[in-house]
Amino acid sequence: MLKKTFLGFMSVGVFTVLAASNTHSVDLYQNSTIDGQQFKAGTYKVEMKNNTAIIKNGKNSVQVPAREETAATKFNSNQVLYSNDQVKEIDFGGTHTRIVFGGSNPTNSGL
Repeated sequence: MLKKTFLGFMSVGVFTVLAASNTHSVDLYQNSTIDGQQFKAGTYKVEMKNNTAIIKNGKNSVQVPAREETAATKFNSNQVLYSNDQVKEIDFGGTHTRIVFGGSNPTNSGL
């Protein structure tokens, strides 16, 4: 009985880690624009679902088109790549994960 209970808790723990692995935290140190949406400087949670980045700050959330890519090497730290005040890409430190905004078309308006 104790063995089954332990395995049940282990399963729940593994599923919790897997579910949370697609959410990252990032700090924007300046006011920024992502796909026409304005973001004030601050800390945000970013989650990817179906080519959409869900960007959350407290109870507020915004969905913008994006694609998730895997780099060959891990990023040393979070990096936010800008063009003027437009966020083009976010690289997440300690992972191979980057999120590129503007879809697959690099001439997408606003980015």
